[in-house]
Amino acid sequence: MIDRAALEAKLAQLEIEHSDLDASILALQTQAHVDQIRVQRLKKRKLALKDQIAKVRSELTPDIIA
Repeated sequence: MIDRAALEAKLAQLEIEHSDLDASILALQTQAHVDQIRVQRLKKRKLALKDQIAKVRSELTPDIIA
């Protein structure tokens, strides 16, 4: 059985981390000297978080039996 409250808490935490990474990437890109390797690593981490968010959301969505 899935603990819905735990999944919702995890989803909230992942969304916050995703948003923080977005802000970090934007801040890095506005600097005069942009560290492209660091930006790419942050973008890769952000994409992985997006995948995790989608997975948790699918776990929270009940299966519909047709």
